[in-house]
Amino acid sequence: MTSQNRVQPSAEGIAASAKAASQGKGLPPVHLWNPPDCGDLDMRIARDGTWFYLGTPIGRKELVRLFSTILRKDGARYVLVTPVEKVGITVDDAPFVAVDFEVAGEGRDQVLTFETNVGDFTVAGPEAPIRVERDAETGEPSPYVLVRAELEALIDRKSFYRLVEIGAHHAVEGERWFGLWSSGTFFPVIPSAELP
Repeated sequence: MTSQNRVQPSAEGIAASAKAASQGKGLPPVHLWNPPDCGDLDMRIARDGTWFYLGTPIGRKELVRLFSTILRKDGARYVLVTPVEKVGITVDDAPFVAVDFEVAGEGRDQVLTFETNVGDFTVAGPEAPIRVERDAETGEPSPYVLVRAELEALIDRKSFYRLVEIGAHHAVEGERWFGLWSSGTFFPVIPSAELP
């Protein structure tokens, strides 16, 4: 009977597997992969979108982009997944940050296209909703937009201020709300009555 040495996952190994699997054809089909779970990797995505490995920021944008393409959410756990291994990582808030957006049209016909810190683009709408959580103590809003498959981007402060400038009031289930239109869908932000 032979015994195999179990190899500990590393960022370098994951990156090599991801690069081999993606072959430059867009996003890899991580939803189709079901490799063995190899535990957790000492990798963390901070609230501001900075990726850390072994406590040190990952400075290479290309490497961060590569890791972002193999990120998946399994229940409450975030994992990097390749055809041969899956490892858990820590995400402080959302895995991405929406750092900018473009507006096309206006009113109900308005379309908001967000760009993330890792170069993804997402058009807010029924398939990519905007949601806002408010801190129970301070009332401070934390706005998010869905990027793909349960992976959200925290909308950065400067972008949120710009969004507020183009917001509108609309009735939702008999209550008047201040919110945002995109792709024919209204996304409530705050009840109009709570605005100063």
